[in-house]
Amino acid sequence: MRRPFQRLASLLLAIYSPFALAQSSFDDLPDLGEAAGRILSPQQDQALGIAFMRELRQSDMILEDVETTAYLQNLGHKLTVHSENPGYGFTFFMVNDDRINAFAGPAGHIGVNTGLFLAAESESELAAVLAHEIAHVTQHHLARAFEAADKLSLPTTAAILAAILIGTQDGSAGAAALTAASAASLQKQINFTRANEQEADRVGIQTLAGAGFDPNGMGLFFERLQKNSKLYGTQPPEFLSTHPVTTNRIAEAETRAASFGAVAAPDDLDFQLLRARLRVKTYQNPNQVLADFQHYHGMSGGDTVVERYEYALLLSANDRDKEAIGVLEPLYMADRDRIAYRLALGGVLEKVQQFDKAQALYEDTLKLYPGEQTVVIPYADSLLASAQAEKAYKLLFDISTHSDNPQVHKLLAQAAGLTHRPVQTHTAMGEYYFLNGYTKKAIEQMELAERTKGLSDYQASMIQARITRLKELLKTEKLE
Repeated sequence: MRRPFQRLASLLLAIYSPFALAQSSFDDLPDLGEAAGRILSPQQDQALGIAFMRELRQSDMILEDVETTAYLQNLGHKLTVHSENPGYGFTFFMVNDDRINAFAGPAGHIGVNTGLFLAAESESELAAVLAHEIAHVTQHHLARAFEAADKLSLPTTAAILAAILIGTQDGSAGAAALTAASAASLQKQINFTRANEQEADRVGIQTLAGAGFDPNGMGLFFERLQKNSKLYGTQPPEFLSTHPVTTNRIAEAETRAASFGAVAAPDDLDFQLLRARLRVKTYQNPNQVLADFQHYHGMSGGDTVVERYEYALLLSANDRDKEAIGVLEPLYMADRDRIAYRLALGGVLEKVQQFDKAQALYEDTLKLYPGEQTVVIPYADSLLASAQAEKAYKLLFDISTHSDNPQVHKLLAQAAGLTHRPVQTHTAMGEYYFLNGYTKKAIEQMELAERTKGLSDYQASMIQARITRLKELLKTEKLE
């Protein structure tokens, strides 16, 4: 952290502190979500959310993988429409961290560690975690922590939130905040945590069942983590520290789930495919994993489509791309609407420079999923690699105005540069730097755009307004 803001840090830790939960029933819980919305205005909440994400990107912890992000966002949307605030604009993203954890940040920004995603064995289990974090937001648990934070600047608050919620590698910042708190304040935090965690379970299970997922997913995931915690020795999964699990809590989750009756689990093939994709991305020695995979599953890659999909990705990770295509094409032909197969096949075709085939596949996929960033980004990348910058520019420009994905703006800047559009080159790079937390570099790019000859009055006024806002933000950052 930039400064030891122990007071705010200790308040924020109230939601995620590592202490056991009280043994009270769901029905006895107070409804904590009523009055807290007065603490932060919607404008303050959104500004803090943007600053929070910039801090996380600057820490290089966000997994900027458009396919993973799109899956999480779609899954989250299925849940939020059945939450207590369906109109709230949630954002879901993956954190490149093998520790098992998830967290809710300001403005509905919910992060899931790759470790937790891989630990979940069904989509309902992952959905249960998301539903729990959604409840933290809809019940205003995080917002209440700002009652004592009104004198801190936006960048300071965002930095503290990022350090606490995503966690530091050694945990020293959080530990310092806790030891600085008095015994009375600490007890208040523990009580606050108990109530918030239990309420998030209660409301989360309701959301889970309402969205058509198995409400038993929450209890099953908690129970497995608790049983496996002994395998971690003195360092249990981060989730068990930030979301303490007791036998009583598991029992309450099971009781609550039982009240909804039997629920047929949804088809979670997309979840299992993405899980396989994440496994391949996290393998430190893909060559050895491929050898093991062939030993256990044979040269066909396995009996199930998930096994064969993972096998194809492993082949590609070992630069055996022609073999990977041979495995992926039958999967695609048997299930042509499955976007995971289309994107995997397109990526490998592009890798072996079969650009015509890859682009035809991307073009066809956009007919099924118009404007889908998951498709636009690899398609644009393929177009740039094959000297079709004008087509890539038009494709990216159409989605750039409503995209907060830094990769979109970086590719747009590249396409604009290759097609001799200096204003768009600099403004797109400016947005790329802004989204990644580099305010000074963003200003420099915008000033280069402002000095470009032949600007229209409209362009000049828009750029000047952006520079003014960025300079105001830079002033607050320099106060840290």
